[in-house]
Amino acid sequence: MLVHQSAVAQKRRPANDTKSEAARQREAEFTFTEGEKFFVLEDYSKALLYFQKAAELTPENATIHYKIAEVWAKGVKDEDQQQAAISIENALRLEKKNKYFYLLASNIYASLNNFDKATAALENMMKEVKGTEEYLFELAALYIYARREDDALKTYNRAENALGVNEISSLQKQRIYLDKNKISEALAEGEKLANAYPEEARFIMGYAELLAQTGNRAKAIPVLEKFLQENEASGSVKMLLAGLYRDNGQEEKSQQYVMQVMDDAQVSLDSKLLMVSTYSAALTQKGSTLSPVHEKFVLGLVEKLEKDYPHDANVHIVSGDLYMALDRSDEAMAQYRLAVLNGTGNYEAWQNLLYLESQANQLDSLIDHAEKALELFPNQSMIYYFNGFGLLKKKQYREAAYSFEQAKKLSASNPAFVSDLNTMLGDCYNGAKEYAKSDKAFEEALAYNPNNDIVLNNYSYYLALRKENLDKAEKMASQLVKAFPNNASYLDTYAWVLFAQEKYKDARKVMEKVVQGAPVSATHWEHYGDILFKLGEVDNAVKQWQKARETSADHTRLDKKITNRRLN
Repeated sequence: MLVHQSAVAQKRRPANDTKSEAARQREAEFTFTEGEKFFVLEDYSKALLYFQKAAELTPENATIHYKIAEVWAKGVKDEDQQQAAISIENALRLEKKNKYFYLLASNIYASLNNFDKATAALENMMKEVKGTEEYLFELAALYIYARREDDALKTYNRAENALGVNEISSLQKQRIYLDKNKISEALAEGEKLANAYPEEARFIMGYAELLAQTGNRAKAIPVLEKFLQENEASGSVKMLLAGLYRDNGQEEKSQQYVMQVMDDAQVSLDSKLLMVSTYSAALTQKGSTLSPVHEKFVLGLVEKLEKDYPHDANVHIVSGDLYMALDRSDEAMAQYRLAVLNGTGNYEAWQNLLYLESQANQLDSLIDHAEKALELFPNQSMIYYFNGFGLLKKKQYREAAYSFEQAKKLSASNPAFVSDLNTMLGDCYNGAKEYAKSDKAFEEALAYNPNNDIVLNNYSYYLALRKENLDKAEKMASQLVKAFPNNASYLDTYAWVLFAQEKYKDARKVMEKVVQGAPVSATHWEHYGDILFKLGEVDNAVKQWQKARETSADHTRLDKKITNRRLN
């Protein structure tokens, strides 16, 4: 509502002048109302024009200056705030009993980082306007921003005198005292708040936690125990006590409270999961000294959760994480599958499941879960990777290549992972007989890491099988066996490259090193036989093929070689 001019300004005028004054008032009210309309519509530019016109018509109207300040305060530039400050000062010059004027002034000065004026505005408000003590908290906060902690403490004390002991004042005073390393004062504040509200568990817990954090754990425990004597159903206090007893080395007492919490239907599942996760972290962290007894206890907790909440995905995730950390892969896999079955959207759970299935070579399940995971996480490169891994193992080369290519597109910022993907793509495209793409993928992998042993091995072997670019193949295979002189698979590859170059004697020397070691695979025996055949040692070659047949699942090709006594 428009505030009219003061009586001092309303001196008696001639009749025609009075009519002019009335017309000006009507115009000012209309203009102000238009400004309000545009202000509500958030068209601040037009609102400002109307408010300024109203101010010209009635310059002694405090409310109009307040509204002008309110519009300028919407701006983001310092110049806007400075204009706002001028207008609110005009408003306060004309009206000293409106708390909203002081509050706006304080906000404007704070936005200009002029905390002295911001605090002064609130202090003046409390002198001029009764019943504004609730803003003592805002005043104290401004003193903190201005780094006037002592004034903030005094202000919080004023708030307590006016409003009683309260959470805001007490907690803020504790923070200030702790920053000043005044531990005893901070503890006194915590104790005062707890005593003022003896039935509020969070205040008791806050005081106990402060005691524990400041090296007074022994005092914290009896504070909580006393509270529990009168409030037996407080699960949160029991949780805190369990942690304090555990930190204090009193494991038996800790476990007693843990079990009480686990049996308490009033304690939320989230709180129970948090508590179990804390125990799990302590059990599985590097350098953990927890005994098998502790391990059994934690496993008992997750088993209880599984029994009490069989359809909760988060329970199975916590269990899976624990089993995985303890290298109990089968149990971890089972729990993650239950989490997935119960609809979890937790990415880490899906990723852990896919990892475990890939390690266990459970390819059908891996592919199925990867495809389901992609519906939830279509932009996660690792999901595409695991999908491609399973498809490659199933020799579905083109489908695998698609997944790896998708993973590659999503991993441009991770060159090491891209190199791994190129390694897999080299295998996929070779299997799909897209040899140019295969070679390109391997070359990209080697560009990142010229010593990538998997690439050097597979790339040179594939070239040998195709009898293409054999000089390059020999160079790579030679580099490989120099780095890994006792690796049977790599020696076998080098021998096969030499075989493709028709360097049979050199191939024989390398292959003999392989078959003299252990273990020797069917492929090694077969390759050794093929080399001997090319050297004219047919009887000896047949003996090697027979050895290969004994350990090979595919007898057809070997039977043909043995029967015909020649290479197929």
